[in-house]
Amino acid sequence: MPRMLDVGDDVRAEIGDEEADRLLAGENAPGSYDCTSCRTPGDTEQERTSTVLFIGDETAVLAFAHATCLPSQIVQVSEEQLQGAVRSITGEDGTGLAGVPAPGPGEGAPDQAVLGVTSGLVLIEGELRPALVVEPTGAIARPGTDSGGDNFLTLLAEQGFTPVASLDGVPPVLHGWSVLLAAGQLHAVLQPGPDGGSPVAWWQAHHPLQVTEAWRSAANKLQSVLLFAAPVGSIGRQPREDLLRGALDKAAAHGRLVAAAMPLAGT
Repeated sequence: MPRMLDVGDDVRAEIGDEEADRLLAGENAPGSYDCTSCRTPGDTEQERTSTVLFIGDETAVLAFAHATCLPSQIVQVSEEQLQGAVRSITGEDGTGLAGVPAPGPGEGAPDQAVLGVTSGLVLIEGELRPALVVEPTGAIARPGTDSGGDNFLTLLAEQGFTPVASLDGVPPVLHGWSVLLAAGQLHAVLQPGPDGGSPVAWWQAHHPLQVTEAWRSAANKLQSVLLFAAPVGSIGRQPREDLLRGALDKAAAHGRLVAAAMPLAGT
């Protein structure tokens, strides 16, 4: 069965037309896989999937990612990192590359966590509100430290995000921040620029992300978006909004959730 795969021109040039065509025909592509970006399951028969080619000094490994997480691309890594990743999946089906984090915008090396973003409607105070849920693919350390700890929530609290113990109420507005939506697609989360300058991207999509018509309508109606953030392993990629809400409730109950309301920029 043909797979819903995206093989980018650079990836095709590296692996060759014959191999790329076999992938697209479903001969060599997996059905299910673990996304190399958000680490949650995907299915090439059911959802758009990107091919991501990790290349070391002597070794190359093809991995797969949800198209909403990453575009098809080539990622240069050290041979040591790549061999370590291969060893970590030995004995498994090899359809994910859990040992090598995928790159974020502008990253040349896969040694940083990536912020995964999910959109959904969350019922709060009797109204469905548009929300973004941010969860990194790894621990976020304080810049300039090598403690190996996870300071993601602490860093966000210092930026003005509010710890959330339950989803009973709307979090306060975080002034200076906004969510950029253009032509119905999610482009970025903006934060205040240095010294009061123009806003800069705190998170930016590799490619604009589609949101549902219901999400867009709610955002346009309320002119506000809720942003929830949790450390790696707290939420996961939930296939339904009721499951997303349950994961948010659980993270909040365990003190692993911060949130803010942000004005909508664009339409």
